[in-house]
Amino acid sequence: MKISYNWIQQFINVDWDAQKTGELLTDLGLEIEGIAPFTSIPGGLEGVVVGEVLECMQHPNADRLKLTKVDLGNGEAVQIVCGAPNVAAGQKVPVATVGTTLYDGEGKPWQIKKGKIRGEVSMGMICAEDELGLGQSHDGIMILDEDLVSGTPASEVFDIENDHVFEIGLTPNRADAMSHWGVARDLRAGLLQNEVSLELITPSTSSFKIENRTLKMDVSVADNELAPRYCGVTISGLKVEESPNWLQNRLKAIGLAPINNVVDITNYVLHELGQPLHAFDAVKIAQNKVEVKTLPAGTKFVTLDGVERELHAEDLMICDGEKPMCIAGVFGGEHSGVTESTTSIFLESAYFNPISVRKTAKRHGLNTDASFRFERGIDPNITEYALMRAAILLCEIAGGEITSDIVDIYPKKIEDHQVFLNFENATKLIGQEIPRETIKEILTSLDIKIENVTETGIGMTIPAYRNDVTREADVIEEILRVFGYNNIDFTVKLNASIASSKIIEDHEIQNRVGDQLASLGFHEMLCNSLTNANYTNLVDGLKEEYNVPMLNPLSQDLEVMRQTLLFGALEAVAYNNNRKTSIVKLFEFGKTYHNYPSGREEKKHLSLVISGNREEDSWAVPSKKSDFFYGKGVVNAILDRLGIHGYSEKGLKNDAFSEGIKITKGKKDLVEFGVISKKVTKHFGIGETVLYADFNWDSILEEIPTGNFLVRPIPKFPKVKRDFALLLDNEITFDALKTAALQTEKQLLKEVSLFDVYTGKNLPKGKKSYALSFTLLDERKTLTDKQIDKIMGKLQQRFEKDFGAQLR
Repeated sequence: MKISYNWIQQFINVDWDAQKTGELLTDLGLEIEGIAPFTSIPGGLEGVVVGEVLECMQHPNADRLKLTKVDLGNGEAVQIVCGAPNVAAGQKVPVATVGTTLYDGEGKPWQIKKGKIRGEVSMGMICAEDELGLGQSHDGIMILDEDLVSGTPASEVFDIENDHVFEIGLTPNRADAMSHWGVARDLRAGLLQNEVSLELITPSTSSFKIENRTLKMDVSVADNELAPRYCGVTISGLKVEESPNWLQNRLKAIGLAPINNVVDITNYVLHELGQPLHAFDAVKIAQNKVEVKTLPAGTKFVTLDGVERELHAEDLMICDGEKPMCIAGVFGGEHSGVTESTTSIFLESAYFNPISVRKTAKRHGLNTDASFRFERGIDPNITEYALMRAAILLCEIAGGEITSDIVDIYPKKIEDHQVFLNFENATKLIGQEIPRETIKEILTSLDIKIENVTETGIGMTIPAYRNDVTREADVIEEILRVFGYNNIDFTVKLNASIASSKIIEDHEIQNRVGDQLASLGFHEMLCNSLTNANYTNLVDGLKEEYNVPMLNPLSQDLEVMRQTLLFGALEAVAYNNNRKTSIVKLFEFGKTYHNYPSGREEKKHLSLVISGNREEDSWAVPSKKSDFFYGKGVVNAILDRLGIHGYSEKGLKNDAFSEGIKITKGKKDLVEFGVISKKVTKHFGIGETVLYADFNWDSILEEIPTGNFLVRPIPKFPKVKRDFALLLDNEITFDALKTAALQTEKQLLKEVSLFDVYTGKNLPKGKKSYALSFTLLDERKTLTDKQIDKIMGKLQQRFEKDFGAQLR
């Protein structure tokens, strides 16, 4: 938000320099992100001086150019080639000397250089008013007062306003500071703490006068919840034209382009007092009716930017007797605004429901100065005052007269709220006792009314415009920011207690796993916890009634809290695929949110998503797609890294996966992993195979071993490997075979692996062939053939008995 220092000084006559004032504003919580100089004339006319034309003759080589000799006040006349038709000897003129920087109509700089024009030397330029930024005319050069002394800087001749503009990083809760008046109010409070007592000058409305009542509007509000307060007045006899320089300069300083005097005044009051206003051409208001209401969904409306928009049933509109004219608090209509031919207006000042305005602005993708303020909550008690202030300016500047009573529909006043501050609580939170008189002075300087003071605390009334101060803690924060965080003492001695901590810290485990995944080429992502409610329909395991809905969703895509990390991961895959990313390996630590009948629950998860190639293309290694077993290897590597062993794997029945496994240990589900079904990926526009793993992080943390672990030397004796080729039924899994083998030989069998799978010709129907490798080791001695054959015989018998296996 841009704030003009000159404008601030209209409210409070502070003589500090801009830098010092900016530091105080930052201390008050209005962080100054930058201070930029502003001049009403670009460049400030630096290098432009008054010159006297001593001679003026025809250019020898050009019919439309003149050769002039100009006295610049330094005792030596210079030759300047000039093309203006009105240049003549004896004139006093503005001259841009060599080296001067001027600015064109778009604000782009260009420099005056010594040069030759049609063979004649030119040592500067005699300027027209548009070339200096002093007007729009280019009919000829400016002719100045003949009494001016040659060599006088033009900056001393013309009225140039120099200003400093603060760029304030305003936090969303400080709706009260969204205007120059609000910032001046805070500045006064800060100055009082610096022992500088200054009066806050309020713009007067005593000159407001109703001249006649010849133009009355019939105003009605259909829903006072959406428009708690609505004011309006008519002004006639206006002349729409260019605004005076002082008004244009105020708007230009804060980055606004002047339009015309009527629109400029509404913008001026908006940034002065923080109250948005809107001016309607009274002639265009059908039946002289102004109706504040909603319209049926699907109603078409063309806004000021020429875009036809389709209205929502909850969009609040300002209508006349026949048609909509404006989206309330957001944007005006194309056919009801002020034009050059406007002579009478209906001026609106209102307080609209912040939630309603925010939803409407988001729905239509609009963000205006008015909606920015209405969304955060403006002061409901200056609605009429701001209207009167603008009406007075319109009468003074545009020559109008007030032609109706003020309509003020305010059926239920928005009351100030009460808060009690306990002195002891304030001291605890601040960490230092602030004198009670100082506390009272600070509260009073913030327009907080003290109702009663006791030994224990203060009862107070908070003005309605401070909608961010509703609790005792908020009041303490106000006291602290005005008192000054820098004024809080810090003790030399630091007291701390040693707290007991878990052996396993969640963040440490996350870092460990994150580092491991990063080494495997994964990137961490952070998805929004808010998601689309319709996603739950993609997977039968998710129920719509378990969603946690948002009371005020930003959009339909962000209306519920997520029940799974899957959909955010798929959105990320789609985003990367659309940008031709060949390798997608992402992981996220996050929470899911569930509204179960037994109560709301949050669960922590780790999700992995893999799509595309395993590695970048290389001449040395052919590209290979990521497949199920690659993803399963990553999952197993994470569990091994965490020291989790002895888990089992079984088939996964979940319609989110076309195939998958569930890893469990005891009664705890640790991981679900598999290939996401085409039905789900198609919804996100993903054509690639997507592998997804969901770690139940809470269960993972419980299974990480916390006791001491043994370190064993590398065995001195050799390992022995033996293989089986088994003919099996298709339903039998490798995990079942592995479990049976390890149960059969618990001491010497160290590892079982599957190195070949065959299905196809020369096998009976419903059969498959597995090639298994068994690793045997006795850490105390070398295994004999007799021992090995005995173990392999036991394994063969177990496979034949339990699985009907045949040795091929």
